[in-house]
Amino acid sequence: MPVIFSKEWVEEYTKQLNSNPAYEEAAKTWEGDFVFIGRDDKTKEIKLAAYFDLWHGKCRKSYVVDDVKNMPKSEFVYDGPISNWKKVLSKELDPIQGLMSGKFKLTGNMSKVMRAVKAAQELVNTTMKIKTEWP
Repeated sequence: MPVIFSKEWVEEYTKQLNSNPAYEEAAKTWEGDFVFIGRDDKTKEIKLAAYFDLWHGKCRKSYVVDDVKNMPKSEFVYDGPISNWKKVLSKELDPIQGLMSGKFKLTGNMSKVMRAVKAAQELVNTTMKIKTEWP
């Protein structure tokens, strides 16, 4: 089982995302890249990060961010504690509700994300195809 946001996890997630017709349809007009950040629950330090370039229902590029002090530039950053990521990926917490409740922070245009709720849900649904290990 790959650890969330590890190289193996990112590669498998990208493969699953690019073969998911529901995501392709939901995100057919989406243009934007994300950095997903997982923080230590106690120290709040960044422990995991991954970059995803999402374009018209496909992931054009993805990779693990190894140097968290030099994050890649992206249109959006979705940032939260690892425990909250676990809740999102197990569908206990909707990613948009996570933003609204302050469990995650979003850097970027919130209204653009709010217009793509179905695409966000399909991003989460796709994670369910991967058996994920948690740090």
